[in-house]
Amino acid sequence: MNKEVDINELLKELSLSEKIGQLQQLASQFYIKDSEGELTGPLKDLGISEEKIWVSGSVLGVKDAEEARRIQDKYLDKSSTKIPLLFMADIIHGYRTIFPIPLAIGCTWNLDNAVLCGQVSAKEAALSGVHVTFSPMVDLVRDPRWGRVMESTGEDTYLNSVFGKAFVEGYQGDLSSNYNIASCVKHFAAYGAVEAGREYNTVDLSDRQLKEYYLPSYKASIDEGAKMVMTSFNTIHGVPASGSKYLMQDILRDNFQFDGVVISDWGAVGELQVHGVAADDEEVAEKAISAGVDVEMMTSCYINNLENLVKEGRVQEELIDEAVLRILQLKKDLGLFSDPYRGMDGDKAKQMFMCNEHKEAVRKVARESIVLLKNDNVLPLSKDKKIAVIGPKGDSTDLLGGWSWQGRKEKITTLKENLINEIGNNLISYAKGCDVNGHDESGFEEAVNVAKEADVVILALGESSEMSGEGGSRAYIGLPGVQERLAEEILRLNKPTVVLLFSGRPLEITNLSKKAPAIIEAWFPGTEGGSAITEVLYGDFNPSGRLTTSFPYATGQIPVYYNSYNTGRPKTANTAETRYVSQFIDIPNEPLYPFGYGLSYTQFQYKDFTLSSDKMTKDDKITASVTVKNIGDRKGTETVQFYIRDLVGSTVRPVKELKGFKRIELEPQEESKVEFVITEEMLRYYNIDCELVSEPGDFHAMVGCNSADTYTKKFTLL
Repeated sequence: MNKEVDINELLKELSLSEKIGQLQQLASQFYIKDSEGELTGPLKDLGISEEKIWVSGSVLGVKDAEEARRIQDKYLDKSSTKIPLLFMADIIHGYRTIFPIPLAIGCTWNLDNAVLCGQVSAKEAALSGVHVTFSPMVDLVRDPRWGRVMESTGEDTYLNSVFGKAFVEGYQGDLSSNYNIASCVKHFAAYGAVEAGREYNTVDLSDRQLKEYYLPSYKASIDEGAKMVMTSFNTIHGVPASGSKYLMQDILRDNFQFDGVVISDWGAVGELQVHGVAADDEEVAEKAISAGVDVEMMTSCYINNLENLVKEGRVQEELIDEAVLRILQLKKDLGLFSDPYRGMDGDKAKQMFMCNEHKEAVRKVARESIVLLKNDNVLPLSKDKKIAVIGPKGDSTDLLGGWSWQGRKEKITTLKENLINEIGNNLISYAKGCDVNGHDESGFEEAVNVAKEADVVILALGESSEMSGEGGSRAYIGLPGVQERLAEEILRLNKPTVVLLFSGRPLEITNLSKKAPAIIEAWFPGTEGGSAITEVLYGDFNPSGRLTTSFPYATGQIPVYYNSYNTGRPKTANTAETRYVSQFIDIPNEPLYPFGYGLSYTQFQYKDFTLSSDKMTKDDKITASVTVKNIGDRKGTETVQFYIRDLVGSTVRPVKELKGFKRIELEPQEESKVEFVITEEMLRYYNIDCELVSEPGDFHAMVGCNSADTYTKKFTLL
């Protein structure tokens, strides 16, 4: 076969069972025999025969190019169709050279970083035998208790949309290069809205919320050309996504005009029965294929039941044909008919893994992702000061974060080791103090004694990688274990202290923020995290990260996000002493650190905010401009953020919505004029009839350094 293969003619040559096989995805272990040459374990677990392995269409999670080549060889030898397998994997923030987690990449506010992550990840993955990555995850997340917040780029629809497009661009390009891989947008739809932030939980949204806040990021990635979409585990309107015609047909196919492949998440098709919308595997298969799931991942409802369902007339064979054609088209787009071993090169992969070019790319993104949350004249550090590194993350190789399954912790240089490399062993001392999780305080005494002898203390605290990611939901998102107790003991010394946080989510750190002189959020910064953090600590790089997710004042405040509704009884300066307003009586309404927030080692001044007009028609545009000046003594990067508020609508509108941003680098005392163009399209929303429209009326245009600190001008849409 070659790339010119006519997939419609090929389809005619396939038997019904061979067609159904193309819809099945199995994990790689199904193709790898045990020590006695048997495949009985995984086959028995899934309830399929060995013959059906050799008609399946795709493989999940091969470990390297050699394994992929062996599986493809064996498959093409045994398969009756000779249609090459597709190899897919979760390549979320790097393959072997690991980037910061996606939440951290979002905090760079630099779309080029998402493209770069996609390109480097795709190159290493393609050389290792991967054709498709299950990324980007563009779910809107307003609840950081959900472990998968680490896979998102935050709480804003617009930001998630532009980052999703950038990741797709990076992974795919135009697929003309063997270094490109196809991207799969997930999780369709609204998985980020699970109740209580609990993994696999229920989602219950109005259609307006779904369309206005959750769907745009998927559409943006699809419009960029993403080849696949993955269904989510949750329900929408009471129906599990993998069985929802509304999601897959009405929205994805008809509205978004998506003509690519839809794949279920792991086991999600079979879970229709567990949800309670199907009585048995036959009904599961009937509902999922009718809804529009093309590929069933790691359950066997299709391969064991679809043939009988067609014979009984319960499923039309045309539905199966349409799904198979989409899968064959993807294989053709990837060039697998010409070269079933597309891109696989184990020797070259090993040369690329952790190469200097890729490590520098990771280090660049890591530097820009670090967010300075507080600094009372402690940072940057002087290189002649004696440093005490205290805490369980100070000499830890656990810097990669979730979904770094191909990463190598043994290749990590820890924070302590990087500091020693920077200023010498004689100026660095270390005490672990306690574990990440647990109740043992026996190390506190040593930690305090080590800290007493230092000029400056770095408290390296946070989560383990397993505390976020899939299955990593947490009810309490403070520092785990006794870490906060350790911090209190160290902070009593009144030393210049930097709290350095490693986490897959925003944490509840209100008490720490009151006591610690300086706080840095480093997230899980990836392969080169230790060196990137060291550059920031010593001022070799001026921190420029800005939050894309709010830090809650308390866990009980969640969800807390910047673009909320005003309510009929908002808490304002005039009503602050009134009981009967929308408020907590024990904590503020506002987050501890708001969306868009982040400090620098310099200061920026905003002035001369103007609009080119205070009135516009639907055919007009208004230019908003502001001058930003670096009034400090260091070069720095500012992220200028532009928000709009619709003051009166047919439905309630948020207090502000991000509509644009620009990163500018300024030398000391340099200033720059920054402009944003307001168009009618930016003013549209889903009205009372759930139609996407703009409505005449008054609006506020706002510009500032974060969502809580803005300057405002009023304009009118006529």
